[in-house]
Amino acid sequence: MSLPAQKSPQKICIVGAGAIGGLIAGWIAHRIPAVEAEVSVLARGETLAALRTRGLRIDEASAPEAAPIVVHPRAESDPAALGVQDVVIVAVKAPALAAVAPAVSRLIGPRTQVVVAMNGVPWWFFDGQPGPCRGLRLASVDAGDAVRTALPSRHVIGCVVHLGCSHLGPAHLRHGMGNGLILGDPFGAARATGAVGDAIAPALTGPDDPQSPERLAALADLLQRAGFAASVAPQIQREVWYKLWGNMSMNPISVLTRATLDRILDEPLTRGWASTLMREAQALGNAFGCPIDQDPEERHLMTRKIGAFKTSMLQDYEAGRPMEIDALVGAVSEIGRHLGLPTPNIDALLGLVRLADRSRG
Repeated sequence: MSLPAQKSPQKICIVGAGAIGGLIAGWIAHRIPAVEAEVSVLARGETLAALRTRGLRIDEASAPEAAPIVVHPRAESDPAALGVQDVVIVAVKAPALAAVAPAVSRLIGPRTQVVVAMNGVPWWFFDGQPGPCRGLRLASVDAGDAVRTALPSRHVIGCVVHLGCSHLGPAHLRHGMGNGLILGDPFGAARATGAVGDAIAPALTGPDDPQSPERLAALADLLQRAGFAASVAPQIQREVWYKLWGNMSMNPISVLTRATLDRILDEPLTRGWASTLMREAQALGNAFGCPIDQDPEERHLMTRKIGAFKTSMLQDYEAGRPMEIDALVGAVSEIGRHLGLPTPNIDALLGLVRLADRSRG
């Protein structure tokens, strides 16, 4: 009697092996058998050299006495060496996306899922969103449609990250807290309302479609077994907008003040201005279909529990790296202009943080 053919392992490539991408690569490689997942990393420079020589190391802040996780995923600088992937997880910072998108496109085949694990408003945000912003293309995050051309929306899986991880050096991370990943089909809400077959939601062709419920559920299951609290949201835009609602105020204010979250929220005037910014963004979300049923003060109470935390934008500022200004603030201002709704405080914040960026040379 012949044995059934063994299924080939999924090919999973992580693009951007920083704090978040490195953690995803490391946990999958450590906890999912190689016969099930073939993990690779697209990298360059010091990160590529470190991955090839000593591997990817993850320390656990909650258990400093525990042995670190050390894995050795395949690392390449040329996407042609890796070929078409089943899953590509893009975890670069927003300012780097346009530069890496052409390389990512060479990893994509007809059934490839492109998981976008990035902060801010993404280029695909309104592709599957009904309402007054339907199909809106945001020049602030994708000028000239360069990213959209390289990474078609029909391959995209949205991913909202709720965890803390620090980048200690090339291929060396420290996981701090949390393990949440929320996945979603950008066209999920449109499909649920039957808006399929036109520009708002392409029709699914079967279970092998990148955005099919079967493929989404399988991806969430794999991430759960890797150690993440992974879930699938019916409208991923709402999850993106809710996370942005806090980040678009706290991150830029931290750059302007050089202060940690606890100090920003313990000062009544900066806390009050953050609330004003959040109310402006809340009004935009209400208008285009992503309402937030929470008061800014409730969100502040959640954020304050994080303590003396230095935001990623402040870390980038101090290290001289590009900051996610347009994805976190510029896009919100652009949405306000499209809707004809006033955002004077958001616009002022955008101008101030852009000036801070230019002033550092």
